[in-house]
Amino acid sequence: MDLSQIFLQLGIALGLGLLVGMQRERVHSKIAGIRTFPLITVFGTVCALLAQASGSWMLGAGILGLAGLIVVAQVLEARQRVADPGVTTEVAMLLMYCVGAYLAYGHPGPAVAVGGGVAVLLHMKGQLHGFVARLGDKDLKAIMQFALISLVILPVLPNRTFGPFDVFNPRQTWWMVVLIVGISLGGYIVYKFFGQKAGSLLAGLLGGLISSTATTVSYAKLSKVGDGAARLPTIVILVASTVVYARLLLEIAVVAPSFLRSAAGPMAILLTLMGAAAVYFWSRWRDEPSGMVEQENPSELKPAILFGALYALALLAVAAAKHFFGDGALYVVAALSGLTDVDAITLSSSQLVAAGRLDGGHGWRIIVTATLSNLVFKASTIAVLGHRRLLVRIAAVYAIVAAVGLILLLFLPWS
Repeated sequence: MDLSQIFLQLGIALGLGLLVGMQRERVHSKIAGIRTFPLITVFGTVCALLAQASGSWMLGAGILGLAGLIVVAQVLEARQRVADPGVTTEVAMLLMYCVGAYLAYGHPGPAVAVGGGVAVLLHMKGQLHGFVARLGDKDLKAIMQFALISLVILPVLPNRTFGPFDVFNPRQTWWMVVLIVGISLGGYIVYKFFGQKAGSLLAGLLGGLISSTATTVSYAKLSKVGDGAARLPTIVILVASTVVYARLLLEIAVVAPSFLRSAAGPMAILLTLMGAAAVYFWSRWRDEPSGMVEQENPSELKPAILFGALYALALLAVAAAKHFFGDGALYVVAALSGLTDVDAITLSSSQLVAAGRLDGGHGWRIIVTATLSNLVFKASTIAVLGHRRLLVRIAAVYAIVAAVGLILLLFLPWS
């Protein structure tokens, strides 16, 4: 290692230590502040450099020495009868020592990310405490259930294919569940903080992230309450329907980035049409009293398992239809699947395209077919549950989008 690289590592360690130390000094930490944290981080780098020459025992000796100093500081604080000193600063000291050591092993990127993250985390104490305080038992349950889905169940599932057509991979299938539940949970958490104050645009945005179908059902029912109540539902349902296309593009980008080149064009056209209609009605009735109807926890285990089963079924159905009946049968599967859930057929088709078992031209056409089928289902739901004026407005927009979608399916060149 040349001298310039060593000085660079020491400089980065000094800067990261100053950043964290500045924050601790600001909150009047008695153990370590603007001078101590840079010393600790540089100490970690120096110990790691020495360890490369004399053995790894130097790193252990360094952290033991630092731990001893922390214990002494804690004893002195206890003698001064400081109320509830906590251990945040002490943990940050040990972590910054490790950050400094990590720098010496030639990993500046992760070390800078961790050091900067420590400073931000320490600085946002009030916001983080406020965030947790505003969460109810149901919200914490939703987060813990997502942890169960993503951190407990996912790692233990086998990562190999089973069954006919060699397409069902348990871990890959559950990854799709984690993706969908994660998107929905993000919208749900934002809803818990802003839902009752949400304007119509935010209500539609969050509704589309959590569940556009559930949002359509809820606001269709709401449209029958009072005279003119179909205005807010019109905006929210159209915004939620717009978000669906953005959500599907995100899913494609995550699962099959190369497929996005084929799917982005037609999906963007339909998104633009739906979005233009939503903006038109919002501009007319932007002052309409708004707020979100109650949303359900999207990370319940039972719906997650159900979605996983739908995804696996869609994956198997697409593979079987292509094998036994040719490409034409794929659209029948897409239309049936899209009636209740667009995510499953989108993810399964994207997965098959990524694996080279389905070409991109058929892939995006299957997804568009599913979205058009879903529009039919939503319009039927509004016809049964909603106000007649809501049905007229939504059906007119859906009809235009469906017509353009059919034109794209029939006449857009294959790619």
